[in-house]
Amino acid sequence: MADQRPARQELIRRRRRSGFVGRRGEMNAFRENLARDPESDDYQFLFHVRGNAGVGKTSLLRQWEAVARDHGATTVYLDDGVHSAVEAMEAVGERLGRQGLELRRFDRLLATFRQRSHEAQSARDTQAAADDGSTAQPPTASLPGAVAAQVGLAGLQMVPVVGALAGAVDPQQVAQGADRLRAALGARLRSHDDVQLVMDPVRGLTPVFLQDLAEVARRRPLVVLFFDVYERTGPVLDEWLRDIAFGEAHGVLPANVQIVLSGQGRLDARSWGDWLDLVTEVPLEVFTEQEARALLALRGVTDERVVEVVLSLSGRLPVLVHTLAQARPDSARTVGDPSGTAVERFLKWETDPARRAAALALALPLQFDEDVYRALAPAGAAEQYAWVRRLAFVTDQAGRCRYHEVVRAPMLRLQRIQSPARWHAAHDLLAETFRGWRAEREEVVPAPELWGDAAWREHRSNETYHRLCADPRRALPEALMEAVHACEHGAGTARRWAQLLAQAGTDTADESLTAWGQRLTAAARDDALTVMAVLDALLAHSGWGTAGPLRARVVRGRLHRRAERYEAALADLTAALLLEPQHGDALVERAFTHEAMGNVEDALADLDRAIRAQPDGAWTYVVRGRIHLRAGHRTQALADFDQAVDLDPEQEWALASRAELYRFQERYDEALENLDRALAIDPYYTWAYAERSRCLWRLERWDEAVRDAARAADLDSESSWYRVHLADLLLALGRHAEAFQQADQSLADPDEHGPRGRGWPYTLRAWALHGLGRDAEALSDLDRAVSFDDAQELAFAMRGWLRWEAGRLAEAEQDFCQALSGAPRWPWALAGRGVVRVYTGRYDEAVDDIARAFTVQFAIADAESELARPCVGLLREHLPTNRGPVTAAIRLAALLTHQIQWPHLARQAGSVLALRPSPRLVTGALRLLRRAATALTDPPEGADSQRTAYSLSLLSPLLRVVDPWPPPTDREPD
Repeated sequence: MADQRPARQELIRRRRRSGFVGRRGEMNAFRENLARDPESDDYQFLFHVRGNAGVGKTSLLRQWEAVARDHGATTVYLDDGVHSAVEAMEAVGERLGRQGLELRRFDRLLATFRQRSHEAQSARDTQAAADDGSTAQPPTASLPGAVAAQVGLAGLQMVPVVGALAGAVDPQQVAQGADRLRAALGARLRSHDDVQLVMDPVRGLTPVFLQDLAEVARRRPLVVLFFDVYERTGPVLDEWLRDIAFGEAHGVLPANVQIVLSGQGRLDARSWGDWLDLVTEVPLEVFTEQEARALLALRGVTDERVVEVVLSLSGRLPVLVHTLAQARPDSARTVGDPSGTAVERFLKWETDPARRAAALALALPLQFDEDVYRALAPAGAAEQYAWVRRLAFVTDQAGRCRYHEVVRAPMLRLQRIQSPARWHAAHDLLAETFRGWRAEREEVVPAPELWGDAAWREHRSNETYHRLCADPRRALPEALMEAVHACEHGAGTARRWAQLLAQAGTDTADESLTAWGQRLTAAARDDALTVMAVLDALLAHSGWGTAGPLRARVVRGRLHRRAERYEAALADLTAALLLEPQHGDALVERAFTHEAMGNVEDALADLDRAIRAQPDGAWTYVVRGRIHLRAGHRTQALADFDQAVDLDPEQEWALASRAELYRFQERYDEALENLDRALAIDPYYTWAYAERSRCLWRLERWDEAVRDAARAADLDSESSWYRVHLADLLLALGRHAEAFQQADQSLADPDEHGPRGRGWPYTLRAWALHGLGRDAEALSDLDRAVSFDDAQELAFAMRGWLRWEAGRLAEAEQDFCQALSGAPRWPWALAGRGVVRVYTGRYDEAVDDIARAFTVQFAIADAESELARPCVGLLREHLPTNRGPVTAAIRLAALLTHQIQWPHLARQAGSVLALRPSPRLVTGALRLLRRAATALTDPPEGADSQRTAYSLSLLSPLLRVVDPWPPPTDREPD
């Protein structure tokens, strides 16, 4: 039997139960849009509801949300509880999760962001000297990412300096690039990707958020995101929402995801101007008289005198009509004088004194739950919380209630004016209540993590608000200091504190507090510049003590340094030190700035002062040790690392730094011992794995080195600099397929500051492709590699070899010359240019190049007569008739001399011999190989032992493979 449709009477009962009347045009427009195909031309996917406070925007949104759910949509409702795009994404994910639609990948990445942010902050363990240790002070904010910001992260250029490559690498360039990365990781950010995530979380999180949201949209017919109170959140959400709604910078929004905004004013044309034609505006005005009368009738208010009074008092503003109608006055006697105060309008027909007192008291907190209610409510109304929640001007969001601002503002004014003493006492009571809850959080949350703890932050902000309301003049300096600390924890937190001061200024009518609130909220409008602008506003005005401005200058100085505005950074930090000459954070920050400007001695002098001020600070010793190490002062660096470990045996950055120094000194066993200790403290310490990989590499423990490099890459991310380093190791081991996979994976990272923004990863992938026989792709990668500003000699030399093999001899010679301009004694490039000159018939020049290459590589005194001239003569004789085998043999030699292991040597040599070279050519080549091997067994005094050992390690197995090979006999001898 067909489903029975509900009777019209049932539909009427449903409609009246909602208590919502009027707005039929708006309701019908939204309902009709829901019925359309999201891919149709007339589907509206972004609504903007606007109107003055109290006009009913929130009520309309709630009705739209109910209608959307009736149509099978999944909905999310957000208000002004979010202060940044990250918080908005987090809130959307949390509300979808409640509905069984978790954003799993986003949640994992968000957790990584929180963890990495904490790690960046926990690296800083020195306390601000301005902290007087009193319980009223917030915990001293840390110095997140100080080292990371100081040195940058672009250059993990750690090519193995072995064999024919040794002359290709500029050691200074490699050391500087490696130091930049190591120092960043020393501040506990584990990867370049992590740094990017922490420094630009919107860019890092939004693509994953949109991917997961698209998955939700595939599982549901419609998803509707409601953003209420947009006049408050718009300044920080405008660009992000515009980009996800209309752009493709972060990915694409599915067609069946609808966005609804609701605020008091029009959308900001600076952000939305190009897209306003795609926004459906829904302006709301006050009720028509007919709508107001309908609501009163629904509430049972039918007496004409009462109706007239309500219409007069409310001005037909929906929230006031609803509030005045809620008590259902039924006679003219109960109306009273229509000229009563604004508060009397809202509580006119409530006769219970305890309820009235409770309703007035609950206007004091910004928001409340049952715990706050019980702290405030008079004894006679202790059990009336449910009644308060049902008041027409109270909105309830996930257990947190708040008064409508149209109602709350006059209630606050009334209480402040009627009894300043009761006003002061009530706010003091609330401040102490929130202080107690804050203290409870401090018992379970470590001090460095408090500002990142949402519950602690909420208790702290509420405590601050009520202290400002109780005594603005006394509480303002501490509140401004808190604003500085808030700036150290991101734009969202800074904006929240700015709005807090502005709200307190409005609610107290205190001129000074109001002025500060206006300054800071005006400064906080630009999401990209919020922190700097708020600090500028704070420092532009005096009258809030010395501790606050001191901290503000340290924080602003750090921001200037990160932006490479070094002179401005020095000015701020020097000004801070004039206020307190031994301030530890200011000294360390100025040291970083001095080093960035090349003033190493000034940097060390500041760190000496910082250590004298706090001699038990292990972290500062590590910082000074790092600067000593970068300056080449290895003895002083080691002393600092030793002292840091003595002060704090669990200081893993000190252990890893000391291990790095031991590696520089070739004390590999001691380095490994320190790294093992660091990893026992933190098993996920990425840099320690990478550093251990380098030590194992030097000890020729190749497989273990690759294992640790792979561990670092896996801990880092799927596309990171550690993965590039792993590709480099695999390439040196002749494992071209694996090297290609790792390099290719690293280059999949879309971040322009990641591997794809540098030439080295393309160089590695190119040579891996060459080893796999994919030369056209390899040349394309090398063309890309040399186009970067950081193009290395290696890329030019590799392209020279590929162009030589492709017959592009003039271009090949140019590439080898370019490589040799930076590394004039590099055997690999000298030999390559010599080969090109043989192929172009310039034999004397070829002899000169090859003789120089053999002199450096084999340390043979008379390399020209012993090897170079016979080699060029052999090539000159056989190249016309054996071009294929000769080219294949030289190609193989170029590949093999870029490796330190040769896993397929027999097969590769066999592939050359399979081309049937002339027996005389084979015999002559073997004679030269034996001559070189003999010379290497007895190198002259002063020879480079590493080069000769490497050369012999290649020639010996090659001779074992090739020497017994029977020469072909089925072709005529030359």
